[in-house]
Amino acid sequence: MYKIESHVVMTTTEDYIENYVDVPKFLGYCKKCDSYEKNWSCPEFNFDAKEFWEKYKYVYIIGTKVIFDKDVISGLGDMEVAKEQMQEALWKEKKVLMEKLWKLEEEYPGAISLSAGSCKLCKTCQRQMNNPCIHPDKMRYSIESIGGDVGKTLSQLLGIELQWAKDGKLPEYYTLVSGLLTNKGDIAIEF
Repeated sequence: MYKIESHVVMTTTEDYIENYVDVPKFLGYCKKCDSYEKNWSCPEFNFDAKEFWEKYKYVYIIGTKVIFDKDVISGLGDMEVAKEQMQEALWKEKKVLMEKLWKLEEEYPGAISLSAGSCKLCKTCQRQMNNPCIHPDKMRYSIESIGGDVGKTLSQLLGIELQWAKDGKLPEYYTLVSGLLTNKGDIAIEF
């Protein structure tokens, strides 16, 4: 049905903030999303996003390409089934990715991972009921939720172009973009 290709790059957070972070711009995009202020991993936050980045010296960016077989992309005549299969694959791979990132956090105390997209640990986020997060040990912010430009990051740091479904056609691949913030610049990350 699909195969996975992973790409990892490390840069300093100083460089990343200077070249890839624009908190006001991406907050504007977040405000247009249905998850805005309804998910604990999404803005508005009770902290300064730029300061969140600045606590760390390095950021490892992980681009996980989920490359679909031609028969899935073509939908075998049923585009809705193809979309559903793709979504299922993305959630499965996101879960695998987060498990690996949480393991890296254990191996490198003080490191914190950045999720590929918003948190989906709970069917309904407790934020919608004005309750605290019930999984603060597992909930992670995404790169874009704290102002990172995922498209620019992928193209300039990993050489991958984002693909989207458009004009009724599904893309050849989707890319899950996650990261690891740390003060160690010598971590060998393999996915």
